[in-house]
Amino acid sequence: MPTDPRIDDYIARAAPFAQPILAHLRELVHRVLPDVEEGIKWGMPHFLLGGKNVAGMSAFKAHCAFVIHGDGRKGDAMGQCGKIAAVSDLPPETELATALLAAATRVAERGSATAGRGKGAPKPEIPVPQDLAEALDGNPSARATFDAFAPSHRREYLEWITEAKREDTRAKRIAQALEWLAEGRKRNWKYEKC
Repeated sequence: MPTDPRIDDYIARAAPFAQPILAHLRELVHRVLPDVEEGIKWGMPHFLLGGKNVAGMSAFKAHCAFVIHGDGRKGDAMGQCGKIAAVSDLPPETELATALLAAATRVAERGSATAGRGKGAPKPEIPVPQDLAEALDGNPSARATFDAFAPSHRREYLEWITEAKREDTRAKRIAQALEWLAEGRKRNWKYEKC
């Protein structure tokens, strides 16, 4: 989990009530979006993918705010969560995780619209096989991660599963894929730099 020391300083300087809220939000974002980058935008901690804003948080005298960019839902001036005075004021983690994954998908789609210009045509999508689709439907967390991935990351899982020659190997790969996807991991997560 690469972190920005400026955000460590921001949390340390925040009011005592705000520190656990900010730390909780930061941990949640990193858990849901393992590839997220940290930065300071407009003097506040922000979380980015490919240099594009996904979410931001801030602390004030009596409350905190958490904004998921491009969410489309109208919140008050404090973002979709309103004024947050305690961790218990936050919506359920599953709701925040879903909104974060949706924001990450929007960022990926915006980036893919301009990426690769001048190169060959993108590879066509591989259809999701029936057995994997059923397994994903039974695991909402894995489904949300899979659906939020860029086509290239979905392709890595699909190729790995469909290239299995034996049914038992394929079943083992689907089970492993569900576990990794539920943890928010890409297929080749072991080879990424920490």
